[in-house]
Amino acid sequence: MKELWGNAQTTGEIINRSGTVFNPAIDKDLALSDAETRLQTGGGLFGKKGLTGSIIGGKKEGKQVTTVGMPINTFLWRASLDTINFMPLSSADPFGGIIITDWYSTQENENERCKLNIFINGSELKTKNLKVASFCQLFRNQKWVNAQPDYESDMRLENAILNKAKKLKLQNS
Repeated sequence: MKELWGNAQTTGEIINRSGTVFNPAIDKDLALSDAETRLQTGGGLFGKKGLTGSIIGGKKEGKQVTTVGMPINTFLWRASLDTINFMPLSSADPFGGIIITDWYSTQENENERCKLNIFINGSELKTKNLKVASFCQLFRNQKWVNAQPDYESDMRLENAILNKAKKLKLQNS
């Protein structure tokens, strides 16, 4: 098969089409080997079938939905998003377990704005697998200045997320 594969395309075409991350100028054999593997298996993280199903899981039209194995706890992930759903999201990475919000301020207090970073580190529903870091700024003298960190508010938000995650887990069992 290798002879047939090699005759069909030039080495450069195979490497370019595959999406390999290896630079052929540095190590052509490594780039070609990775390219052939990617093309024969469908390439990418999820293979030929791609990403199907639901990240959280559940049922759809009476059939079980295929879930993707996440390295983080799905209940913590869902609870985190539900708890901060009023804030605009800047970034959400379910495989890295990172949620970053954009700056948010209320109409009652437009001179203060906050943003959150939420980190989910493990697959178990445990306190140690959740970390919230908040950043707030105050508008003073026509510019935004950093406020003192409020670790107590971070802890209250972590507790709210954990309680929500526990409820979600109970609903799904």
